[in-house]
Amino acid sequence: MPSPFGPLVVIANPRAGRGKVGAHLAEIERVLTDAGLSYRIVRTTHPGHATEAARDALHRGERYLVAAGGDGTVHEVLNGMIVGDRPVAGDAVLGVVAAGSGCDFARSFGLPADAVGAARHLAGDGVRLIDVAKVTFRPGAGPGAGAGAGAGAGAGAGAEPGSGAGPAEVTRYFANIAEAGLGGAVVDRTVRLPGFLGGTKYFCGFWLTLPGFRPRTVRLDADGQEFAGRAFNVVVANCRFYGGGMQISPKSDPCDGSLEVLVMIGPKTDAFTTLPKVYRGTHLPHRHITELRASRVRIEADPPLPIEADGEILGITPATFEVIPGAIRVKV
Repeated sequence: MPSPFGPLVVIANPRAGRGKVGAHLAEIERVLTDAGLSYRIVRTTHPGHATEAARDALHRGERYLVAAGGDGTVHEVLNGMIVGDRPVAGDAVLGVVAAGSGCDFARSFGLPADAVGAARHLAGDGVRLIDVAKVTFRPGAGPGAGAGAGAGAGAGAGAEPGSGAGPAEVTRYFANIAEAGLGGAVVDRTVRLPGFLGGTKYFCGFWLTLPGFRPRTVRLDADGQEFAGRAFNVVVANCRFYGGGMQISPKSDPCDGSLEVLVMIGPKTDAFTTLPKVYRGTHLPHRHITELRASRVRIEADPPLPIEADGEILGITPATFEVIPGAIRVKV
């Protein structure tokens, strides 16, 4: 039976998950064919390609976009679906075939974790209207982040007229979770680790980053709720999971029009002493974590903090996070 959302555009990163996506593409196609679903495959070849492919598909009138890969592929496809804080097409649907090294976005919706099961799940008409978050930040690499920081900040960037230089601010959209601080530095370190580490890459990146990372003086405003003091990480969450299954923000609901904010004031040892509880989502409340909820969050830090979103290293603070309620429909 054809999909009620029209033919599928499967935007696949063949290299995701150490090549798992590419290896499973033939099986994914077989499942879609057996289900009677019309589709075409776009194999991405460079950073930003998934964003370009998603926007091109929407401009062609196609409405069912499927991100096949990890959270980074979802992040790129999402950024092709939204322009100027509005969906390019209000009737578009985002499907997810979770097959990369990090698939935490799919966890919040109970989507299958294997490529074949996820492909079968693309049939049917179940959707969920969810919020998307917007982050505006400075490009660059902050102290404690590696050379890769800011490398993905080109999408949505705009230079100041006549400046002859790079953009003063960059805007990106994210569906899952962002961090300013230790989490950003860990992601930057993780993406530069060898692929053979597989699912342990984030864990290794964490232990390699933690000893040298220093807390910063942070000033934060969350809808008028203020925080000022030393902190080593700030989590801004639309959904619940990150880092390969850690339920860092168990109270998050991507349909409630708000973002959960966790300010981690330290000591840094909290980052690993609470780890077992984080996997279960039982680490809150915690005397060293300030919990806030807001629709707009402004973060400044001295020196600047590195920022990541959906597992993609972006840039540095100062940064502003805002929620866009009911921005996209997700196939569930």
